[in-house]
Amino acid sequence: MAAEIHSRPQSSRPVLLNKIEGHSDGVNAAVLIPKEDGVITVSEDRTIRVWLKRDSGQYWPSIYHTVSSPCSCVSYHHDSRRIFIGQDNGAVVEFLISEDLNKMNHVKTYPAHQNRVSDLLFSMESQWLVSTGHDKSISWMSTQSGSMLGRHSFGSWASCLQYPSPQTSLSTLLL
Repeated sequence: MAAEIHSRPQSSRPVLLNKIEGHSDGVNAAVLIPKEDGVITVSEDRTIRVWLKRDSGQYWPSIYHTVSSPCSCVSYHHDSRRIFIGQDNGAVVEFLISEDLNKMNHVKTYPAHQNRVSDLLFSMESQWLVSTGHDKSISWMSTQSGSMLGRHSFGSWASCLQYPSPQTSLSTLLL
């Protein structure tokens, strides 16, 4: 086995591998689909799209779904195939994606906030949906019952959040 020695360091610049085109408005969030060559995008044009890489090397939507209000954020749990979409109207919509990533079924709509949902996440361990919005609050809801478990108000709205894993203390919640 031979080794090649490079006399100069490799470039540290990012390299564009693929480009996905097709939205008619701004894309607010994108998540990679683990173990698949796919991406989920949500947009101001009110669409949720699941893009899969085809044999041609290009990404094409396998799911194209329109909702009632512009989409602001997304959380995807691959093992359960559940996707949660935050919207401008304050709602969070839950969908279940089929195993072949070609169909999406509505599960539930959560009235989470009074204004735009700025970030959200789903915890499989607690079965909680945690979100924050432009109504200056953070809310947590049960995905089993669909009910609001709690809400906390702030002096201004939070733009992002992080929820601890079961191995971390709840006191490490970051906004």
